[in-house]
Amino acid sequence: MTAMLPSEDFLEALESAVRSGGAAESLGRLATALEADPVPSAVWLVLAAIARGLPTDDEVRTAHRLLIRGRSVDVVRRAAQSGRRGPRARRRVELLRDAVVVDVRHTAETALATGIQRVARQTVRRWVRDHDPLLTTWTEDGLAMRRLTADERATALDGAFPLHRSTRLADREVIVPIGGTYILPELAAEIWRVDRVAALADYSGMTSGVVGFDLVPITSAETVGDGMPTAFSRNLGAAARMDKVGAISEAAATEYRGWRDMLVASGLPGPTVESVLLAAEVGEVTDDDLAEFESLVPPTGRQLVVVIGSHEPRKNHLAVLHAAERAWRAGLEFDLVFIGGNSWNSLDFADMVTRMTAKGRHVTSLSSISDPVVWAALRRADFTVFVSVNEGFGLPVAESLASGTPVITSAFGSMAQIAASGGAMTVDPRDDDSVSRAFMQLLSDPELAARLRREASRYEVRTWDSYAADLWEYFMNDGSSQ
Repeated sequence: MTAMLPSEDFLEALESAVRSGGAAESLGRLATALEADPVPSAVWLVLAAIARGLPTDDEVRTAHRLLIRGRSVDVVRRAAQSGRRGPRARRRVELLRDAVVVDVRHTAETALATGIQRVARQTVRRWVRDHDPLLTTWTEDGLAMRRLTADERATALDGAFPLHRSTRLADREVIVPIGGTYILPELAAEIWRVDRVAALADYSGMTSGVVGFDLVPITSAETVGDGMPTAFSRNLGAAARMDKVGAISEAAATEYRGWRDMLVASGLPGPTVESVLLAAEVGEVTDDDLAEFESLVPPTGRQLVVVIGSHEPRKNHLAVLHAAERAWRAGLEFDLVFIGGNSWNSLDFADMVTRMTAKGRHVTSLSSISDPVVWAALRRADFTVFVSVNEGFGLPVAESLASGTPVITSAFGSMAQIAASGGAMTVDPRDDDSVSRAFMQLLSDPELAARLRREASRYEVRTWDSYAADLWEYFMNDGSSQ
């Protein structure tokens, strides 16, 4: 939660020490200013600026205990010694007053287009256009934040393939924020990162906000990879100290509010949690986009069923394959196309697709295709299927309806919230018979399909511009004006 900044006298002494490169005289003045203003936020700033690396909570507490015992000189001296070791010794610190810092470390280093990366890119791109915040990543040793390189910025904003050039020179210019706002629009699960973000939220004097995607690693731990629940718990440890969570749906907000209520047991008030409903905008589909999709999946005259999402257990693609096999055995003719990459524990899915293809079933699995081609697939589909067992939002459901295409989806949570506007059949994703009945009914009942398509055509599309603007206003409505 936001801490009060130390006095202006202390901040002037800190800036002088940084400008001097840690000259002995300026460090002495800083120690005197620290003794006169012995608050944890001042300790955090000394460690961040003089040691040239953002501290953890334990490091701040240890230094603050020294300070309270009248050893301000030792606090500053030890920070200066740390700043002269290893890569830190070559770093130049930039103190930033009242900046809006947007941490996009993962989005800046990968061209992946997972749901989280898509949300981060679409949102941050508009923030840059409308507000020009500072986009940051972390140094290679994980100790400090810095500005993005031009290559990293292209990856973060446009999904450009990362060039993985050396960042050694970029790592020599690090930032230490003083006040302002810190926003995390992606999932941070690295222990070294969330430990430092937690301390930043507690001590830096910045207001802070995080996008709340879902609590799946906690509420549906059996559907995620080994180690993810533990890593995600550390993520929540940082979020617990932030000011605001902007959940992507009311269902996600309900989960986060339940988690926040549990923080009472640890003496933490927790963040404010509000739902800022995610966008579901699809772009224009050109003839070239349609042609590219049809080069991958040639038209056959059969109905086309599209399934979008990675092949992890939570997405429930084995249930979809089971429903498809039952439909084929019942004599129904259709093409089934999966669009999404392999994920943890996706071997069973890959093996089943291989066996079904060998039997002559019309099933195709595609990965690494662009958004416009995905949108072309949605436009071409007779209907889509998204029967995940747990989602913070369910972007493929909304994008299918935004494309005017009916969808079979799950009957609870955010997916049911999206489906309530019409154009969808809802099922129990844990009941294979429920999934199969809807699958075969939609294939065999043209009047039902036509009615759902009419309903889907009336779906009220929420744009990325609206989402980004609403999320920015939510995070910044404390009076900041960037």
